[in-house]
Amino acid sequence: MVAMPKEAKITPQEYLDWEEKQPIKYEYMDGRVFAMTGGTIPHNEIAINLTMALKTHLRGKGCKVLIADAKLGVSEKGPFYYPDVMVSCDARDRRATKVIYHPCLVVEVLSPGTEAFNRGKKFQNYRRISTLKEYVLIDAEEMMVECFRPNKNGVWGIYSYGEGDEVNLTSVDLSFPIEMLYEDVVLEGLEEE
Repeated sequence: MVAMPKEAKITPQEYLDWEEKQPIKYEYMDGRVFAMTGGTIPHNEIAINLTMALKTHLRGKGCKVLIADAKLGVSEKGPFYYPDVMVSCDARDRRATKVIYHPCLVVEVLSPGTEAFNRGKKFQNYRRISTLKEYVLIDAEEMMVECFRPNKNGVWGIYSYGEGDEVNLTSVDLSFPIEMLYEDVVLEGLEEE
């Protein structure tokens, strides 16, 4: 994500109107827009592997499974992001064509340039979404998945998975071996071997 050299802040509606006419995607936070940068092939393959599993699992259950071109609004006033994968099973999102506001699952595939932001400010904002039951971070350089879930008191806990583990996405009642996410993926550290 790259900040645009725009001095004046813009309103959420100005962003939505402006961004719709742009040739690339922009996220919006605190009145500022940020150009989205491209990901790596492993990043893309991981997102596709998860999306296929989610789509198959949720077929016919009234849920939307969406990928990186779908916009997520934390609220109608923003921020607005493009998560790598998200799921909404909320009736309020069923007819959405531009923005999803009620996801139960949000997934980000990590890259060195976005990891700190995904763990920090973005996660802080995502936690404001009342319907969000799970936030998942998937490493694109090593076999590692972190699932963040709120407990009954609203405190978010972390569940980590590594090689050989069964990943459990409680928000959509889906379990799978972690290796499924990394099927056909060349991990950065193994590429030169």
